[in-house]
Amino acid sequence: MNIVFIHQNFPGQFRHIARELASSQQHNVFSICQTHAPRLEQISSVVYTPPTAPEQTPHPYLNSTQQYMLNGLGVITALNRLKEIDFQPDIIIAHTGWGEALYVKEVFPDTPLIGFFEFFYHADGADVGFDPEQPLNLNDRLRVRTRNAIHLLSLHATDGGITPTWWQRSVFPPEYQPKLRLIHEGVHVQQAVADAQATLELENGLVLSRQDEVITYVARNLEPYRGFHQFMRAVAEICQRRPNAHIVIVGGDDVSYGVRLDNGQSYKQKMLDELSIDLSRVHFLGHVAYQRYLKVLQISTAHIYLTVPFVLSWSMLEAMSAQCLLIASDTQPVTEVIVDGRNGLLVDFFSPQAIADAVDAVCTHPDQMQAIRFAARQTVLHSYTIENGIAGYNALLAEFCGK
Repeated sequence: MNIVFIHQNFPGQFRHIARELASSQQHNVFSICQTHAPRLEQISSVVYTPPTAPEQTPHPYLNSTQQYMLNGLGVITALNRLKEIDFQPDIIIAHTGWGEALYVKEVFPDTPLIGFFEFFYHADGADVGFDPEQPLNLNDRLRVRTRNAIHLLSLHATDGGITPTWWQRSVFPPEYQPKLRLIHEGVHVQQAVADAQATLELENGLVLSRQDEVITYVARNLEPYRGFHQFMRAVAEICQRRPNAHIVIVGGDDVSYGVRLDNGQSYKQKMLDELSIDLSRVHFLGHVAYQRYLKVLQISTAHIYLTVPFVLSWSMLEAMSAQCLLIASDTQPVTEVIVDGRNGLLVDFFSPQAIADAVDAVCTHPDQMQAIRFAARQTVLHSYTIENGIAGYNALLAEFCGK
């Protein structure tokens, strides 16, 4: 088959299935992406640059929508380049979050188009307005409703869809949910494994291992969407209660989701200004290479994962695969995966006290938690392996292409 993946940051969620398909001599695989995308060596890429925005400034509600439209126009240029070399796709799979699937059918109207649908925004019941520290006003509600225009257009334009969790599927309009297949792309269960001999050397020369009391936290960026502010308040309490504990934090100072602070300050600095914390025991690693990140998980006594009701992080599943003792927020989609006391511990997102209490329980009775660690990995092995993800995509290809 001739297969095209469209993702501005390719490979993104398509890494495993794209690599699998490209390894077969039965398939010709192309990707369409922007210049900053990491890409995959074995897959030819057609790189596009979105057209320049017009000089007129759109209404603020339409800033992102205009950029998404420009991305869609850039993808048309890339698709026409494939036409020029007589490449006729049998199927096109596109991440829909940035408008890249908008106009695909205008170029290849008879080719099945499958969209990867990550999230549909709501002014109530999901991420926006969840945290009272970031209250919602009427302007925000109108902006959220307008932002969904791109997702509704993409839902209409595609022949089928993929979403990674049941809860993420549930936030889409009910009339479109039957169109969305549940396929999680999976995580590296062969790499994210427990290692009792693992060590992590910090910049100051300190070497931490499983013999130490290490509390870990991982996010792409340290921000309220991933509960960083509540975590840091818990850290202040943990440091007071547990004089031997070390806190290891992975994540950058940018903002991936939600709003930036008006003064340009990072949320890390904001929380350090707010709290009195023993920084000799709190270690910020920033962004790290994957193997170093795995060492963080492997030395963890307790791993804290917090999120507003939003997209589930790969890092939570990788921590479970590595048999971390997960202390996670009692929020969706976390509760789709974690059963309190069985494969992790659930805590109130808004309670640093509850987070610190859970850390106390884990550190005081580590031997009693081994069954939870084991069950965490079994959960991932059952439902979130790369092999499961590839099988789901292959079934989708067979359904839409009959091959």
